[in-house]
Parts: sequence; C-alpha cells; structure tokens
Amino acid sequence: MNGVLDAELIETLPFPVLVIGDDQMIAATNATSRQLLGDHVVGRHFSTALRQPALLDRIEAVMANGAPLEASYLGREAGRDTTYTVHIASAGQAVVLTFQDRTAAEDIYQFRTDFVANVSHELRTPLTALLGFIETLRGPARDDAAARDRFLEVMAREAGRMARLVDDLLSLSRLEAKERVRPSGSVVLANVAQSALAELQPVTDAAGATIRFEDQSGGANIAAEAGELRQVIANLIENAVKYSEPGSEIALSLNAPAHEARLRGVGVRLVVRDAGFGIAPHHIARLTERFYRVDNHRSREVGGTGLGLAIVKHIVNRHRGRLLIESIEGEGTTVTVILPVLDDQ
Repeated sequence: MNGVLDAELIETLPFPVLVIGDDQMIAATNATSRQLLGDHVVGRHFSTALRQPALLDRIEAVMANGAPLEASYLGREAGRDTTYTVHIASAGQAVVLTFQDRTAAEDIYQFRTDFVANVSHELRTPLTALLGFIETLRGPARDDAAARDRFLEVMAREAGRMARLVDDLLSLSRLEAKERVRPSGSVVLANVAQSALAELQPVTDAAGATIRFEDQSGGANIAAEAGELRQVIANLIENAVKYSEPGSEIALSLNAPAHEARLRGVGVRLVVRDAGFGIAPHHIARLTERFYRVDNHRSREVGGTGLGLAIVKHIVNRHRGRLLIESIEGEGTTVTVILPVLDDQ
C-alpha cells in the first residue's frame, strides 16, 4: 500500500478502512476511519491505535496464518456508543481492516429485548394478582361473601388493565405498519374535536373535570383519519384528567391557521392544557417512549398503560405533524399538536 492510486482508492470507500503494513504499523486510513479512530493513527503501531484486546488477538491471528477473521469494535461517536463488525483479511504483506457499522441493528435488537421485557413486566403484575385471588377464592375465601366481592372487584380492575394494555399494543402495531402512508381523507378538525369530547363525557364526568373548548380554527380542513385524531385528543385529555386534581378544568383549544416554521407551511395548533401536577424537565424528552412513566405507582393506580403518548406520537408523525410538550412542576402541562392545513383552503 505505497502507491498514490491505492491511497486514493481507499479514500473513496464509504466505510472505515485501515491498512496495517508488514512492520505492524498503520500504513493507510480513509476519512471515515479517521472519524472513528482519530486523525493521527497513521504511523502508529496497530495495538496502540485500536486498544481492544479481542480485536488485537484476531489481527495477530490473521498475521500468523493468513485466514480472514471477524471481530467487534466498540466506539463512541457524537455522544453515543457505536458497534462495528471488523473484517480482517491479508492483502499480500499487509492486513486490511474494514468496519461495518452495526449500531442500528444493535439498537433494534436492544429495543426488541426491552419491549418484550416491558410487556412481560406489565402483564405479569395483573396476572399475578389474578392468580392469587383465584387461589384465595378457591380456598380460604370460598364461603366469605364480603371477601369474594372485594376480590372480584380487584380482579375486574386488573383484567381491565390487561385489556387496555393489549388494545394499546394492537393500536401501536397498526400505526407502525402504516406510519409511512399519509392519510387520504379530509376532515374539519373542529368537528373531530367536538366528536372526541362527546365520547369523553363519561370519563370527564366521573373525574368531576370540566373541559373548556375554544375553537379559532375557522373550519380548517386537514388531511387526516378522523378516528386517529379522536384517539390523539382522547389520550391527551385522559392524561390531563388523570394527572390533575379532581374537579380540575382542562382547556382544549384550536388556534387559527398560520404559517408554522416546523411544518414549512400553514398549520393549525391543537393545544391541551391542564393545571395539574406538572412534569420535571428531565422527563419531558422521554415521555413518548413506550412504557416510560414519570410516576410508575400513580400511573398504574389511575389505569395508565404507559403507551398513550407513544400512540399520540405515531399518529402525529403519520399526519406529518409535530408534537410539543411543555410542563412546569406544580403548575401544569401543555401539549401542542401542529397539523398541516390542506393547500386548497
């Protein structure tokens, strides 16, 4: 690897490449490998540049017998951990290392692992309660009418919690399957909001909450699926009710269409505001993650599945909108959904 052509060829490759000469010094790199390993690795011994024992052992094995091998390289770029598969092969007197970025695949694997663990945990708690009560009702409480009624009430609540979790999981699955497909229908946002509020009346009445609805949208039309937008409004209102004091007032407002820099076009804002307990700043960025809860005990106590805002995020993304969450502890939370208005208005 001592010709200008060889160096230019390596430089054109889109993935990190590193060449170790027969003197065990790094003879050549390309731009992407310098971003990964640093700008000053050329001319250094490979062991001082790479510094990961398993990878060094594989390089030495290839140098000894010439058979190609693979190893992992763990890096850190832009403040996040990265994982590469390193292909090590002889090329004459040199050894060539090519790095394949596996970070995205590792992230997906970790996401799936965490998702299964979270679902299992969420289902295990009510299932354990149900099994315990069933065993008690079959044994010590068989003839205890008061205990039976109390246990059946708890069992119904836990079964309802599992049903809500399954429903939310199915909703998420459907939304993820069609998130890239834009809605084809056209709806008047104010009509959808009024329909959602009517459906929510039993929930707000049970909590003694009051919904104040203000519509300045002027009959704005948006490309949307009415059912999905009703779910967005329902999830946001239900969250506001759950995490506010009984009897609180919740405000739902639709702003007049205006140019929105985040959409690079005209949009309308749907805003849900409460004067509830509020959320600490460090939680806000993670609120739309699946099963992320600010207060696990309270969330389960009020029947939350930890998936409501994740569903909202997916629906808003599908509608090419933006979701903003602002909150002050002790003062309340404001959730804003910005949706693009149809061009023909």
